[in-house]
Amino acid sequence: MLYIVPTPIGNLKDITLRALEALKEADAVFCEDTRRTVQLLSHFGLQKKLFRYHEHDERSVAAAMGWLRSGRSAALVTDGGSPCISDPGRKLVALARQTGIKVTALPGPSAVIAAAAGSGLPCDSFVFLGFLPRSRGRIIKALRAAFELHKTVILFESPFRLKKFLALAREEFGPGLTAVVAREISKIYEEWTGGAIDGTIAKMEAAGDVKGEVVVLLRPPEAPEEPEEAPGPGPEAGLP
Repeated sequence: MLYIVPTPIGNLKDITLRALEALKEADAVFCEDTRRTVQLLSHFGLQKKLFRYHEHDERSVAAAMGWLRSGRSAALVTDGGSPCISDPGRKLVALARQTGIKVTALPGPSAVIAAAAGSGLPCDSFVFLGFLPRSRGRIIKALRAAFELHKTVILFESPFRLKKFLALAREEFGPGLTAVVAREISKIYEEWTGGAIDGTIAKMEAAGDVKGEVVVLLRPPEAPEEPEEAPGPGPEAGLP
């Protein structure tokens, strides 16, 4: 059995009861950084065998699969949030499913969903781009393709590149772009900055150095908010 276990992105109280249960039951924990994970487990009074899982190291993937094939269970975690969502885990999950190993994914903390909910932007459907490529041309290409869908776009960005990225988006897509920056979600210094992109850029410049985990939400000016559909007839419709 492979448990996909989301862990807190900031506040440790965001851990779920099911996540704690899975961590207790698993024979081992596969993690990004053993130092971070041991702190999490210690906070909740848990002691587990830890293995560092490296998605791009074939030996690491093979070792994890060997553990699972032996009939033992494991909980897959990352440093924060849900595994496999711009974090390691997809390859292991795919191999486990291909070989008939049972996989269960637990719901839990997600910076993407928290940012979508707290942004005030239309997010009935949205485009999530994860971390964008580094080159200017590929960034523009990815954003342009996403904006053509007329949806809110959500992405992760490094705090060291945030200002440069916002300036690029403003230059390429104009002042009508709406930009929301959610920083340190669920942590002590949680901060939300948003509105017309010029105003967002000005606020970020005035704030000085940007630190912490950053989620950016962009809304193109030509993306109107779709009206909600009227509810269909209820179960008693047509009854006398």
